[in-house]
Amino acid sequence: MTQETDAVVIGAGPVGLFQVFQLGLQGITAHLIDALPHAGGQCVELYGDKPIYDIPGIPVCTGRELASLLLQQIAPFKPHWHLNTLVSSLAAQPDGRLLLHTSAGAQLLTRSVFIAAGVGAFVPRTLKVEGIERFVGTQVHYQSLPAGFDASGHNIVVHGGDEPAVARAVELAEQGRAARICLLHRRDVFQAPDALLQRLQQLRDAGRITVEAAQITGIDVSGERLTALQVLDAEGATRALPLDVLVAVLGISPRLGPIADWGIAMDRKQLVVDAEAFRTSVPGIYAVGDINTYPGKRKLILCGFHEATLAAFGAAEALKGDKVALQYTTTSPRLHQLLGVAPASAPSAGA
Repeated sequence: MTQETDAVVIGAGPVGLFQVFQLGLQGITAHLIDALPHAGGQCVELYGDKPIYDIPGIPVCTGRELASLLLQQIAPFKPHWHLNTLVSSLAAQPDGRLLLHTSAGAQLLTRSVFIAAGVGAFVPRTLKVEGIERFVGTQVHYQSLPAGFDASGHNIVVHGGDEPAVARAVELAEQGRAARICLLHRRDVFQAPDALLQRLQQLRDAGRITVEAAQITGIDVSGERLTALQVLDAEGATRALPLDVLVAVLGISPRLGPIADWGIAMDRKQLVVDAEAFRTSVPGIYAVGDINTYPGKRKLILCGFHEATLAAFGAAEALKGDKVALQYTTTSPRLHQLLGVAPASAPSAGA
C-alpha cells in the first residue's frame, strides 16, 4: 500500500534528525529512513564514545549523547521510522510528487525528499565466500541476530576481530541459551576495551566461548542447510568448523548506492545544491550535510544544521506556495503548540 506524505528524510544521522525537527517547526511530519538499525548514523557508528566539542551550547558530548539529545528534540513531531532500510528506487511522478520504494517493501509518495545520507548509506561489509549469499537472512546474519531470534541450542559462530564482534560473542555467551559460541578471527588478537577483553577471557576460561584463529575459505552444505565453514589456520591446515548460525561482524562501509541513479547533478560523488534552500537539480529533492556540495561548503555538523534549517524553509514555501513568516520558539504560540510546551509566563508586576 502506498503511503502519502509531505516529506521523506533519507538518513538518520545528526543532520537528518535535525532536518526532522526543522520540518516539524513548519508543521510538516516526515518519514525517516536509515540503513542502520538505529538512529545516529556515522556519528554513532564511528564516534559513538568519542568527544565532540563543536556543538553550540554543548561544551562536550559523545556521538551517542548527541543522537540521544536530537531524538528527544524531535519526539514531539513523531516521525514515521523506517530503520534497517534502504531506498531502492526514486522516481518523479506526473503530478510532481516523488515515489520511493524501500528495501522493506514500503512505497512512499511524497512532495519533498531530503537527502541527509552523509557519505552514503552505511551498510555491513559482507563475506566474499562463494555460495554463502544464499543463506543470508536465514543462517547468516550481518552485525547482529534479528530481533526476537531464539539462540536456544544453536551452534553460533561470531566472525570478526573488533569491539562489536567481541561484544556480540560475549552477549550471546552471557545469555546462556546457545549450545556453543565460537569467536572466529584470523588471529587470536582482538581490538576492544580492556574491560571487554577481560570478560572475554573469563568466558573462555569458563568454557562458554571458544576462539578460533583462522580464515574462512569455503562452506559445507547439506541439502538446503549450511553445516560448516571451511577454515584455514595459521599452520596452513584446513578443517571444517561446524555451525548452525553465522554472525559476521565485519564493520560497516558507506555506499552511495541508488542515489547515483536518481538523475541528480553530482560533482565528485556529492550532490550539487544551491545555497539558498539546498535544492538539488531535481525539483522537490533537497540535500543537506556531507552528501552535498556548493561554493564554500564545509563538512561540519554545525553547517549541516544550518543547511537543514534553510532547506525546511525552502520546502515549506514550495509546499504552501507562499512566503513563510519567520517565527521564534521563544514567543510563537504556534510553535509552542507544535512543540507541546507551555509558553513562558510574563513576569508579574513588581517582580
